[in-house]
Amino acid sequence: MKKRVVSILLIMAMAAGSLAGCGNSSGSDSGSGSGSDSGAAADVEEGKVINIYSWNDEFRQRVEAVYPEVKETSSDGTVTTLNDGTEIHWIINPNQDGVYQQKLDEALMKQADAAPDDKVDLFLSETDYVNKYTDAEADVAMPLSDLGIDPDTDLADQYSFTKVTASDTEGVQRGSTWQCCPGLLVYRRDIAKEVFGTDDPVEIGEKVKDWDTIKDTAEELKAKGYYTFSSYADTFRLYGNSIDESWVSPGESTIKVDQKIIDWVNDSKEWLDAGYLDKNVKGQWNDDWNKAMGSASKVFAFLFPAWGIDFTLKPNWDGEDGAWAVTNPPQEYNWGGSYLHACTGTDNPEHVKEIILAVTVNKDNLLKISKDYADFTNTTSGMQEAAKDDSFSSEFLGGQNPFEYFAPVAENIEIAPLSAYDQGCVELIQNAFSDYLQGNVDYDKAKTNFETAVKERYPDITEIQWPE
Repeated sequence: MKKRVVSILLIMAMAAGSLAGCGNSSGSDSGSGSGSDSGAAADVEEGKVINIYSWNDEFRQRVEAVYPEVKETSSDGTVTTLNDGTEIHWIINPNQDGVYQQKLDEALMKQADAAPDDKVDLFLSETDYVNKYTDAEADVAMPLSDLGIDPDTDLADQYSFTKVTASDTEGVQRGSTWQCCPGLLVYRRDIAKEVFGTDDPVEIGEKVKDWDTIKDTAEELKAKGYYTFSSYADTFRLYGNSIDESWVSPGESTIKVDQKIIDWVNDSKEWLDAGYLDKNVKGQWNDDWNKAMGSASKVFAFLFPAWGIDFTLKPNWDGEDGAWAVTNPPQEYNWGGSYLHACTGTDNPEHVKEIILAVTVNKDNLLKISKDYADFTNTTSGMQEAAKDDSFSSEFLGGQNPFEYFAPVAENIEIAPLSAYDQGCVELIQNAFSDYLQGNVDYDKAKTNFETAVKERYPDITEIQWPE
C-alpha cells in the first residue's frame, strides 16, 4: 500500500521508496503544535523561511489581508516578510495539466533530507485532488491536532462538508480552508427583462429551479435568439458533484465512470442539438468562453461559485456594473475550494498554525475576506449574518447581496465521494467528450481516447469501467 501511495504522489517520477522519512526530518517529532499531547510547536525553534506552495497569488492576498504579522511583500510577489524577520517564500506553479502537483510532489519526496530553509512548510490543494494529500499513508499533511488545533472546537463553525473533505479515511482532519464554494446561477438582467419581462431573482429562480423547468426556459430564450449557457462544460460540475461512487475506490486501480457523467454527455448532446448552447464555445478557460461573458454575447447565464463571479465573470465583463444578478441553480453544487495543509516535517509549525488559524478560523478575518474579496467563507454563523447584512451587497450585481443565495446552497451541499485521481479524471473526461460533442470523433472513440489519456496521466491505473 505504501508504494501505491508513493506512485500516486509522484506520477511523473515513479518512486520505489516510501514517504515514511518525511515525518522525522526536523530533529524532533513532526512539529507538534502547542496544546497537543504529542509535543509543543512553541518548543521547536522556528526556521527563517516559510515555504508555501500554491498555484496562484490568491492565498498570498488573503494572508496579506488578515495575518497581522505581515510587514511587507516584494514587488514581484515572491517574498513576504513578517514582523519578526521571517520570510514567506511563495512557490507558484500552474494548476493546469497537473503541473502544480508534479512540482509539489517532487518537493515532498525530498522533504526528509531538505535543508531547513528548503523544506515545504505549508501547501495548498484543491477539492479535485485534496484526497491525495490527506491520505494517512502518504503522511505529507499533518493532522491539525499535531499543530495544537482542535477541529472539534477550534473549527466548529466551519461547514461540515469542508471538514470531511479535508480529513483522511479515519476522520482525522489534515487541512483547513477559508473557502466554501457553493454555486449559483448568474444571469444577465437585460436578457431576462427582454425574454421574461422581469429580472427579479425570485421569479428567475422559479424558471431555473430544476432541469425540467430550465429546459422549458431554454426554449423561451432560444425563441428570442439567446443561449441558456455558453458551453456544455458549464454544467459539468453539477453532474460531477452528484456522482454516487468515487472515480477510484481506496486501494484499487480501476476507474469507474459514474452514470451521472454519462448523463452529462447525453444531456449536453441534447442541449447542443436543440440550440440551447453556443456551439462556437468549446469548453471553458479559453478565449471564446471569456468572450461569452461580454456585452456582445447572446449567453443568458453561467453557473459559478463566488470565486467564479469575482475572478472570472467580472474581469471578462466589458459593460457597466449591475448587469448581472444571481439566483438559485437548477441543482445544488460545490465547485472548488483551496485547502491549506501543514507539511509533515515543517520547521515552522508555530508560524504555520498561526497562518491557518488567521486565514481559515478567525471569524472576523473571514468576514473581512468576504467583504473585501467577495469570497463565500468557511464560517456558518458568519455567512448567515452576511446573508442578512446589506453591507455585503455587490456593486457588480447591482446592489444585490449574493450571500442571501449562497448560504442556503452551502448548508445543503453533500460533497461527492473523492479520490486522489479526481483532477485528471475530471479534466480528461471533458477533453475526450468535448471532441465527441464537437463532432470530431464518435462516442466510442471518445471513450477510447479517455482511456488512453487517463492511463498516460496515471500509469498505475489498470482498468476503466463504464456504466452499462
